Amino acid sequence: MAEEKVILVDRQDNQVGLMEKLEAHEKAVLHRAFSVFIFNKRGELLLQQRAHHKYHSPGLWTNTCCSHQREGETNLQAGKRRLREEMGMECELEDLFWFIYKAQFDNGLTEHELDHVLVGNSDDDPSINPQEVADFKWMSLEEVKEDMKSHPEIYTEWFKIIFREYDQRLVK
Repeated sequence: MAEEKVILVDRQDNQVGLMEKLEAHEKAVLHRAFSVFIFNKRGELLLQQRAHHKYHSPGLWTNTCCSHQREGETNLQAGKRRLREEMGMECELEDLFWFIYKAQFDNGLTEHELDHVLVGNSDDDPSINPQEVADFKWMSLEEVKEDMKSHPEIYTEWFKIIFREYDQRLVK
């Protein structure tokens, strides 16, 4: 199977090319991504613990799911695809906003992403894919915020950045 490619973009989210995912993370090239936040009727956020064999950030807690759009795929199509693949869930998503961030990892890789934040609602527990996800839990936004302050080392770098951005823009 061919290496997965990411969509390279400029700072206005216009596509400027394609590159293999690993190469883009090695070279810190700006590319399109998405992050899904699923909430239940109690306002709790569904978090996932990344599988322990992932090539970066293994075993860390993060948002419901995230990944990269494929060429020709809309943000919402990509979010729904990955939500099914990782969490075994189906629900409607809304593309709320996007922003650019950069996060470096201990293994020398860097995520430089124009990230679309997608939000949906579901009261169903996921049926997790063990190749992608080790565990899941529901937490209130306040619980997440407090736990991130107390235990930042158990959360992915991108989730800390995205959660702060989400909190500043939408939670008042």
